[in-house]
Amino acid sequence: IGGMGQSNVISVSGEGEVFAVPDIATVTFSVRHEGNTVAETQKEVNKRMDAALKFLKDSGVAEKDIKTVSYNAFPQYQYYDVSCTAIGCPKPGKRVLSGYEVVQSVSVKIRDTEKAGVIVDGLGKAGITDITGPEFSIDDDQALRAEARKHAIDDARTKAEVLADDLGVRLVRIISFSEGGYPIYYAKAAMGYGMGGDAE
Repeated sequence: IGGMGQSNVISVSGEGEVFAVPDIATVTFSVRHEGNTVAETQKEVNKRMDAALKFLKDSGVAEKDIKTVSYNAFPQYQYYDVSCTAIGCPKPGKRVLSGYEVVQSVSVKIRDTEKAGVIVDGLGKAGITDITGPEFSIDDDQALRAEARKHAIDDARTKAEVLADDLGVRLVRIISFSEGGYPIYYAKAAMGYGMGGDAE
């Protein structure tokens, strides 16, 4: 900043915290199956996934809160590294296609967090064995972030005013600002203030 030397700046930091009760639970699960053909394997995955999705909708989970996060079909190979004397045996070191694996992964947002345990249990009973969660969080954390930021800025401003008073100088303007901290609950603000006058 023109006219502002390093000696004319006070740098302070402030902290702000906001606490809130998590209002959503997120569960991710996968259905996987191996078969001889892609079509056969997809059919089995779709059958098991349909049963899981029906359970979720019957449990009150809205369709908009159910999202496919990945769908993959992989060829499966078998390797023959040893010699074989039987008729029709592949040559050693040859890679032979043995089938396919299809994996579909779904993320579920549960808005009634008290149902999270029941839904995880129900998915298990529906034959789903690959389940992650529940993870509890805040659905819309922007207001919380803004509130934590405001507390951090107010804290930094108060510290700067006290320091300026102790030094016998006046604060002119904010010349820099940076923000950091942990998601949702905590914010840290660092602010540099330009000063006017001389310390007595």
